[in-house]
Amino acid sequence: MPLAQKIAAEGFRVLLHDRRNTGASDMSFDADEVEEAVWADDLHELLSQLDGLPAFIGGSSSGARTAILFGLRHPQAARGLLLFRVTGGAFAAGRLPENYYNQFIRMAEAGGMAAICEHEQYAERIAANPANGDKLANMDPRDFIAALTRWRDLFVAGKDLPVFGVSEAELNSMKMPVMVIPGNDKTHDSGAGRIVHEMIPGSELHQLPIEDQDLPLVPFVDWEDQEPEITEVFTGFMQRHAAA
Repeated sequence: MPLAQKIAAEGFRVLLHDRRNTGASDMSFDADEVEEAVWADDLHELLSQLDGLPAFIGGSSSGARTAILFGLRHPQAARGLLLFRVTGGAFAAGRLPENYYNQFIRMAEAGGMAAICEHEQYAERIAANPANGDKLANMDPRDFIAALTRWRDLFVAGKDLPVFGVSEAELNSMKMPVMVIPGNDKTHDSGAGRIVHEMIPGSELHQLPIEDQDLPLVPFVDWEDQEPEITEVFTGFMQRHAAA
């Protein structure tokens, strides 16, 4: 929210998207593609309804993967991409499937949907959208486990690609303007950002004045001091390409 407010203060209309199964959005477990692909299509539909296309699409971490897939699936709708804290590499490939899927699969196997509803992550979703509580409570745990297993397997299938689920050929094919700001922890390895920059033709790279840290994750709130520079880089990039 603070970064979005800084960008909006420079004259841009900014949309923060509660992706399916996050924030106050509805829970849905029927998709047969990786979640980032579903989120990209949802965002395209949402922006269409808000008369917000074409748009600059950006995000951090899974949001960066969503932005890349938006650009691949809806290239005419993307004025450009704003990518930061890109995920990639062996450490992230081992950590993320556990965080996203495996822990909850085990939880549902052991304690059913009651255990899922009590977990902090899902409790927050229920608090933000109480209808999600009824949906989860009434869901057969076998269906929940099957959905998360399906998404995990799709995610893991793309773990050795430059960006999870995105091939070098796909990155090479992208033609819209792209700005990349690398991360600085083991999940958002700075090398992953540089690889994406090298593989997307004509993309721009901006390195913040930060050091790589030997930590699983640097919380996004710890990037607060970098937000003025991120805002300047992203808004300058958008102003140049919007004018073009």
